[in-house]
Amino acid sequence: MINVKTFEFNIIAENTYLLYDETKEAVLIDCGCMFPAEEKKLAGFIEKNDIQLKRNLCTHLHFDHILGNNFIYQTYGIKPEAHQKDVELLPSIKQQVQNTGFRISVQSIEVEDFLVENETIRFGKSELVTMLVPGHSPGSLAYYSREDGFIVVGDVLFKGSIGRSDLWGGNHDILVAAIKDNILPLPDETIVYPGHGPSTTVIEEKINNPFI
Repeated sequence: MINVKTFEFNIIAENTYLLYDETKEAVLIDCGCMFPAEEKKLAGFIEKNDIQLKRNLCTHLHFDHILGNNFIYQTYGIKPEAHQKDVELLPSIKQQVQNTGFRISVQSIEVEDFLVENETIRFGKSELVTMLVPGHSPGSLAYYSREDGFIVVGDVLFKGSIGRSDLWGGNHDILVAAIKDNILPLPDETIVYPGHGPSTTVIEEKINNPFI
């Protein structure tokens, strides 16, 4: 069984997810820790629970979701993984931060290993399957656990809302189509873990989300 530990990090209240099972092997999704206290909180949880971090996965490469990637590389020697379209079509993290007006000094870590659609991510006795859900960004990925009944969707879908499409690489029609084609067909009870805000379920969004 996969345990899902949620951390809320940085000035934009981004959700970082640490997934681990009984073997203590783990993957990290969207490491957004920005401040030393946040880095200490994440590393402290990993150390206290004897977790072996295996991979650093990205749903997409907007800056608030990757602020902690340098920390993960410097601490654990693990580089981030993402879809190639985000690497090719999005500005660098430094350019994104400059364009927002935030005064943040960020060290970029390049993505060298690209994830593709329908790829299986294995750790311990568990596995996730990647889903390509573009529209918020060109290469947005979601990570689905069929066995444990949840999906980590980044900024594609929120409780009662959907991701922005006015940022770099966004497209509203593509985003809505990706949600309808890939996420809503999942079992109704599937838990949806978004990039910001509280979790929800597929059935709750089918009934209550006015954007889809």
